[in-house]
Amino acid sequence: QVQLVESGGGLVQPGGSLRLSCAASGVIFVLSDMGWYRQAPGEQRELVAAMTRLGRINYVDSVKGRFAISRDSAKNTVYLQMNSLKPEDTAVYYCNARQTFPTRGDDYWGQGTQVTVSS
Repeated sequence: QVQLVESGGGLVQPGGSLRLSCAASGVIFVLSDMGWYRQAPGEQRELVAAMTRLGRINYVDSVKGRFAISRDSAKNTVYLQMNSLKPEDTAVYYCNARQTFPTRGDDYWGQGTQVTVSS
């Protein structure tokens, strides 16, 4: 059974930093593109950052230059380093694994971790 376990959320002041981690069980990590999504109250879930199996990265415009996604294959873990946080970054952040090898497969989601940016 695939599990994605997130950690690292919390309360931070504007301008601060947080690092989210998502540990994946089993072989899904090496077969998947990995991404971070977020959902604020009353809003749709949006893609924040994604990294393909082959290392291609993309970000939503609002976080470019502030957030960085990375993956550690030895630890089956994907990270989201968030710097210069703003109140509008407040949301529940979800880790996603989208199987793409050998063929397009299922999507898997973590349980979500709350990020609150407030003074």
